[in-house]
Amino acid sequence: MQVMERYEQQISIELRDWQRKMQQGSTIMGRLSRKVQHKINNLIPEKVHKVITKAFKHTINAVLTGAEFISGKPYADANLQMREIRVTERINTYKNTSAAEGAITGAGGILLGLADFPIWLTLKMKLLFDMAGIYGHDVTDYKERLYILYVFQLAFSSGDYRKDIYKKVADWENFSKTLPPFDEFDWRSFQQEYRDYIDLAKMLQLIPGVGAFVGFYVNHKLTDKLGKTAMNAYRMRWFEQV
Repeated sequence: MQVMERYEQQISIELRDWQRKMQQGSTIMGRLSRKVQHKINNLIPEKVHKVITKAFKHTINAVLTGAEFISGKPYADANLQMREIRVTERINTYKNTSAAEGAITGAGGILLGLADFPIWLTLKMKLLFDMAGIYGHDVTDYKERLYILYVFQLAFSSGDYRKDIYKKVADWENFSKTLPPFDEFDWRSFQQEYRDYIDLAKMLQLIPGVGAFVGFYVNHKLTDKLGKTAMNAYRMRWFEQV
């Protein structure tokens, strides 16, 4: 009991620190970076834009209506520490898988580099579905699926938009009562924020000679960021329910 109490006390400290960071506004560097990203968007070939757009449409539709990401029933009868041991194992598995996939597609030039977008996006969504189940949430519930999409946005947004998403995630019990039908989900904003956040890094993956290294590093790093963001988001809900 004392071990569990110490664990939750430590997690509470980490969670409060993360919450403060999520509520910080745009920095000067952040605003400059966003301007650079917008310029990069204008330089990206139309073919690349189409591949990314198609990947987002397919993935969001699968998250909201399909069953391809569901791997089992919610994890029951376990304390937070036991759940997070399992969650950490899953994050590490997905980091390694994503990194390997990024290195392979990055080494293959532009065509394989483009193939990385839908594959990597699918892996990240699968990770979030697995984590939701481990924390005890039923992902057959439409609201839980939308929560996953909001957590994804939280991980890959910046500045004021991130603050807005954080408020919704932090007050999920109330916000979820106002959710629109799944066919009204704003996937365009979802897509643009994600792309603004990662475009520069992923474009470097298409460059011959460095693509493999960039693909390995970027996929590993951003999958780790997604995992940590999701852990803290589900920790908020855990402490609200105990």
